[in-house]
Amino acid sequence: MSAIIEVQDLSRSLPGTPPVTLVSDVSLSIQPATFVAIVGPSGCGKSSLLYLLGLLDRPTSGRVLFNGQDMNSLRGDARARIRLASFGFVFQFHFLLPEFTALENVMLPMRRLGKLPLAEIQAKAQALLEGMGLGEKSAKTPDRLSGGERQRVAIARAIANDPALVLGDEPTGNLDSQNSARVVEMFRNLAHDQGRAVVCVTHDPDVAAAADVQISMLDGRIKETSVRPR
Repeated sequence: MSAIIEVQDLSRSLPGTPPVTLVSDVSLSIQPATFVAIVGPSGCGKSSLLYLLGLLDRPTSGRVLFNGQDMNSLRGDARARIRLASFGFVFQFHFLLPEFTALENVMLPMRRLGKLPLAEIQAKAQALLEGMGLGEKSAKTPDRLSGGERQRVAIARAIANDPALVLGDEPTGNLDSQNSARVVEMFRNLAHDQGRAVVCVTHDPDVAAAADVQISMLDGRIKETSVRPR
């Protein structure tokens, strides 16, 4: 099976005297239908690596390949189009637009992509919310939803355009244990039942333990990679 995303000798540094190294000489490949957790102490480069994988930042050196294509050669608008069409993002803070309903928030990425008529976008968004157990709350704005419900809306929004790759940055960081377990189960379903690659940065040992692959980082480098038998 071909890797959905691969990085080769990837580094990112911030200018300064001396430069600040965020990620150093990282190489890895991520397969479809796999749930990957990136772990390590604060400041070890976990989120910096995730933003490189998600094409939110550009590396100082090295390459990011998505479906075999070198992303470094693309202009900003082409990278943004790939992010919109093929990547989904879930953050610690849900970043739902407060003036929009849950349904409208999930519709947003589909409207931006512009591949479906409005009626189909609305129907698909409603189906995604129902799949998250939120079908009856689609008309509510984020301030009328619980923290766990808001994060489930954010997950529905992240997969609205059927991305091949879902990236999470501490997605359970603001949730209680029950809602964290529910989010983890959703991520496992996205990988194992829907065939997506899911990469999650986390401090939560329960999230890490549920992953198929656990990547431990230290000082911007990969320290260890462990694979859990399915």
